[in-house]
Amino acid sequence: MEFLSEWLPFLMLPVMAVVLFSGYPVALILAGVGLLFTALGWLTGDIPGVAFLNLPLRIGATFRGNLIYPAVPMLLFMGLAIEKSGVAREMLLCMRVLLRRVPASMTIAVIILGILLAPAAGLIGASVATLAIVALPTMLEQGYKPSIATGSVAAAGTLGIILPPGIMLFFLAQHLNISMGSLFLATIVPGLGLAVLFMIYYVGRAAWDGTGAPPIENEFKGQTGKLLLYVFRSLALPIALIALVLGSIIAGWATPTEAAAVGAAGGVLLMALTRTLTPRLVNEVVKGTVITTSMVFFIVVAATVFSYPFRYLGGDDVIIELMGATGLGDFGLLAVILLTIFVLGFFIDWIEIVVITLPIFYPIISELDFASYVGSEEMARVWVAVLIGLVLQTSFLTPPFGFALFFVKGAAPPEVRIADIYRGAIPIVAIQIVGVGLVWLLPAIAIGLPMMAME
Repeated sequence: MEFLSEWLPFLMLPVMAVVLFSGYPVALILAGVGLLFTALGWLTGDIPGVAFLNLPLRIGATFRGNLIYPAVPMLLFMGLAIEKSGVAREMLLCMRVLLRRVPASMTIAVIILGILLAPAAGLIGASVATLAIVALPTMLEQGYKPSIATGSVAAAGTLGIILPPGIMLFFLAQHLNISMGSLFLATIVPGLGLAVLFMIYYVGRAAWDGTGAPPIENEFKGQTGKLLLYVFRSLALPIALIALVLGSIIAGWATPTEAAAVGAAGGVLLMALTRTLTPRLVNEVVKGTVITTSMVFFIVVAATVFSYPFRYLGGDDVIIELMGATGLGDFGLLAVILLTIFVLGFFIDWIEIVVITLPIFYPIISELDFASYVGSEEMARVWVAVLIGLVLQTSFLTPPFGFALFFVKGAAPPEVRIADIYRGAIPIVAIQIVGVGLVWLLPAIAIGLPMMAME
């Protein structure tokens, strides 16, 4: 038993990694491995028997008094209300009209829609599939190449996870012990910068090789008043709602929970104004919210069950010792952490990565000294959080394993081949790598706005 006792903290992560490929739900794997090693720790005498009784208390402590978790279902409700009510499609069609003179106008419209639908980005699959269902058929009908159409959808769908008020940012802020408002501000410039680079690429390519769609007729020609009313109905109200939620958190006027509650109420109002507030549609929105929220929280509970014996057995110390033995400096260790997260992004969604890896890596991240490079210890953690978000976004887009690409394939018409999707993703990944490199070399891109807000 003594031999087993020494190896228990080393075995937990490899066992979990191997079992992940079994195809079982990640939450069940996390909880199962956690309970297994709690039992093994009890048999070896490293974990007292009372630990089994403490697990429910530990899970309760994870949620008790945490004001971030109640915001999750309400933000999801707002995003689903915008999507299910048809507002998302109307926003896309409206931007298509406004951008009709711009080459590759639909790709620009899709990217902008991805920015605006950030609250709906609970999971990668949901955000990408939503955009694919809304945009792909229209783009293909207008003559866009499948690679162009699918690439823009994948890029736009993953933008939502890095831009506020995307739900991933709530979890990053919690696990890295940083201010929600600071992280929201820090992701604005990198996220919008990537969006601009995507747009430049598509406009430039359309102008270079003629891959833009045929010109769009102006159905509102000579009807300025009607156009303005159409724009107001399609864009102004949802943008105002999202801006209210985001702005109130950044400005400190409301907690994330309070802002999310306003967003959920605003989602109901949008449904009422668009005459889609029917029992059937409300049921779909509520059902979708409950399913996604349950999935997220189940994973959080399972991660707590996993981390409890991991820490009890000294797993944190093992990871720190192994990282220290590499002889890498602070930047080298950060590169290893980011590379690990990048690879994990091929196989599991961001929620599993954040709630599994960040509690493991946080002791290491907190010891890394980037204060002189970035400006302060708090801003260093904010900078690291932005890099993690960008790396995850890049991972989800990278062929052949990128999560987002398979969700695009699942939602795309049958004639769209996976090879088309891969071809469309490659230039987007190249732009993503440039974006990650710029934030790494120029931290001010991420921390500039938070630093200005603190002055």
